[in-house]
Amino acid sequence: MVKLKKWDTVEHLQTGEDIALYLEACIEEAGDDAAFIAKALGNIARAQGMSQLAKDTGLGRESLYKALSGEGNPSFATILKVTHALGLDFKVTTRRHEEIASA
Repeated sequence: MVKLKKWDTVEHLQTGEDIALYLEACIEEAGDDAAFIAKALGNIARAQGMSQLAKDTGLGRESLYKALSGEGNPSFATILKVTHALGLDFKVTTRRHEEIASA
């Protein structure tokens, strides 16, 4: 008999590179779904330690769980605080003109 275990993304976010690649893939996949990205940040936060993140951001642990659950609606200020505390940076690149025109 084969025993299956429920997949938990957090178990696979071991290194900074894992985290960066995961978040990049989530952003590409999310399209306009901000909740998807918030949930991805929540997974990264759980991998890094939500209690420490709460201390580093000055936000309540329970508030962070809610905001980053995919069900919450965090402000952009919260997202910036979280990404900064997690050691993540946003980088902006331009899409080619043809891609912008077809969007």
